[in-house]
Amino acid sequence: MSNRPNSGSTQPAKDRPANNWKTFFSLVNSAKPSKPMLIAALSFSLVATVVGLFVPLFTKNLVDGFSFDSLSGVQILLLAGVFVAQMLASGLSIFLLNKFGQQILSGLRDILWRKLLYLPLGHYDREETGGLISRVTNDTNVVKQVVSEHMSGFVNGIISIVGSIVILLMMDWQMTMVLLLAVPLTLAIMMPLGRKMHRISRNMQNETASLTSVLTQVLSEVRLVKSSNAEPIEYKRGKSGIAKLFELGVREGKIQAFIAPLMGIVIMMLMVAIIGYGGLRVSNGSITAGELVAFILYLIQIVMPLGQITAFFTQLQKAIGATERMVGILAEVEEDHASGERVPAVDHAIELRNLSFHYDQGEVILNDINFTIPHSRVTALVGPSGSGKTTLFSLLERYYDPQSGHIAYGERDIGQFSLSSWRSQIGYVSQESPLMSGTIRENIVYGLDREVSEEELRSVSRMAYADGFIDELPDGFETEVGERGMKLSGGQRQRIAIARALLRNPRILMLDEATSALDSTSERVVQEALNNLMRGRTTLVIAHRLSTVVDADQIVFLEKGKVTGIGTHEQLVASHDLYREFAEQQLRYPQLAN
Repeated sequence: MSNRPNSGSTQPAKDRPANNWKTFFSLVNSAKPSKPMLIAALSFSLVATVVGLFVPLFTKNLVDGFSFDSLSGVQILLLAGVFVAQMLASGLSIFLLNKFGQQILSGLRDILWRKLLYLPLGHYDREETGGLISRVTNDTNVVKQVVSEHMSGFVNGIISIVGSIVILLMMDWQMTMVLLLAVPLTLAIMMPLGRKMHRISRNMQNETASLTSVLTQVLSEVRLVKSSNAEPIEYKRGKSGIAKLFELGVREGKIQAFIAPLMGIVIMMLMVAIIGYGGLRVSNGSITAGELVAFILYLIQIVMPLGQITAFFTQLQKAIGATERMVGILAEVEEDHASGERVPAVDHAIELRNLSFHYDQGEVILNDINFTIPHSRVTALVGPSGSGKTTLFSLLERYYDPQSGHIAYGERDIGQFSLSSWRSQIGYVSQESPLMSGTIRENIVYGLDREVSEEELRSVSRMAYADGFIDELPDGFETEVGERGMKLSGGQRQRIAIARALLRNPRILMLDEATSALDSTSERVVQEALNNLMRGRTTLVIAHRLSTVVDADQIVFLEKGKVTGIGTHEQLVASHDLYREFAEQQLRYPQLAN
């Protein structure tokens, strides 16, 4: 087994944190929001709530002693001051909590984005891209909402309820007991509805992630969709996800439609009971009219927060569900780019020794591979589709670790080198030549952490035979290439990819049949550019067409994950039956059939 650091494990992480409140608050804390800001926000919120508790008492005194003669300017100013103080404290609390929530949102997205970039390729073999995007966009927003929008309502609601009940007990315990009969009744109704709402919310999150995955997949490959006349099929897939979300939204609406009138009825019944019973007590002199008004106001301050508290717990459960998925991603083992030694300056051969590999628990892709890639020479990989050529490239780039055997650079396992140092030695030009949305300049210098001069840029463009078409474009190097470079032709994209590889000045070059998708004119130009790129470098080529590798210093023939032949073109034609058959079909050697 290879003893290299974890650079591309395909196994899921184990021992993930349990899904609970502690995990939720731990995740929020990892975003490093400002705790003083939270304390200030909750303090202002508490001030607004406490001030609100004294408003009914003010009202009681006004009602009991109301007359135009008794109404003084001081009382009016004091009451106005209370309302202004409450408004200012509430406004500051809302602003600070929103900013606190945005800090959490930004912090979590930053953590997840970095994690996703450093996860090994094996993670993306198991997870759909749309689902991962949903974790960064939707799930983080759910966590933010529970803190910035619901936490203050929960805290204030508890204080409002407790404070109101304490004051009411001091005013008249008998009427307070009548009022409190409605609290367990309301909770008995709201809690089951809250649990149903929680289940619906979690299902909506999952369906939203699924729909995001479908949309991302389809829109990223929209040309394939159109060329295959698959619009109706993909429309049905998207419509199915939309319909499921609609159904869940309707179910959520039904519960909300039940909760709102129910709360209205409960409040109305309490109002009737308090006004009726209170009116009786006012008439016999047990309480004053002002106390009855205060009771009604305190009743509102008890019943209304119940909805906020229920909403908080529903949103918290929703956020805990989102936390589970985010913590699952954060628990994955990421690639370690820094640990290890730098690749030595001296060129060495690359040796593959007893190399075997399979994806997860699937069938063996490479089985006991042994051969040497000599430095400063061209080695070609040839063989039927599915023989393991591309997987071998992935192992050389350390996207995955082999299950047994190892790859050596000179006498040292490549796992002893840091990932950043090893991958900086490799230039890769693929069949597709992927480009990032942006300008030609940005794509050529992509991944470099140093300034690139105009002279360097023009030099590598000239060697890649890209300067001609770039100069003809109105904006030259500042030309936008479009999403995935679709504003350029295949040959132009290939030449930009070659210029990018030249700028990196790699010692090891990996070409995945870089000319197979081009027309004959573009192929000739790109092949000349590749010849410039290959000069003096250790080069490994995946060849689907033998015409591109007949002059290779060494050809390795792979069949079903095993090396069945090594040699030059002439040697394999003479000694390897299947290679000879490939040559007869592709190179049309009539003499080979004799």
